[in-house]
Amino acid sequence: MNFKLKLLFFFFVLLSFSGISQKKYSNEFLQIGAGARSLSLSKAVVASSANSSSIYWNPSSLVDLTESEIEFMHASYFAGIANFDQISYAKKVNETDAVGVMLLRFGVDDIMNTANLIDNEGNVDYNRIELFSAADYAFLFSYAKKDLYKGFDVGGNMKIIYRQIGDFATS
Repeated sequence: MNFKLKLLFFFFVLLSFSGISQKKYSNEFLQIGAGARSLSLSKAVVASSANSSSIYWNPSSLVDLTESEIEFMHASYFAGIANFDQISYAKKVNETDAVGVMLLRFGVDDIMNTANLIDNEGNVDYNRIELFSAADYAFLFSYAKKDLYKGFDVGGNMKIIYRQIGDFATS
């Protein structure tokens, strides 16, 4: 009986790791990160970010801000085809409360729509090519409170995600 219990426990632990090893692609742009300093430190900033990028990494550290902050970041991916942009604003409301907002955008601009390239008579007309963009947006709203319980700072996020692919689709 003891061996069977150990074997069952082993398989339970083994199966619990299989869920985190799977690839995921939905809203993958949220895994990039935020803030030039944070990305230059290989995302090792969860405990040390006391700036407006804390909205993304650790909202509870917003209470450590000494003044209001605004932050911009731009990064190009895939040889300049895709762009990642971030703007954030964080403010300490009083000695114990802080708020922040952040906008993230990952998009590919100037994609050629060749669906109307050939007219009804079968002629190729390059003037009928239109450009569109495909972009993912994330809006983050944060709140933090200092010393909520026995010296612990607490913070949280609300995220709104929006996807737009030209005039074809939005979600």
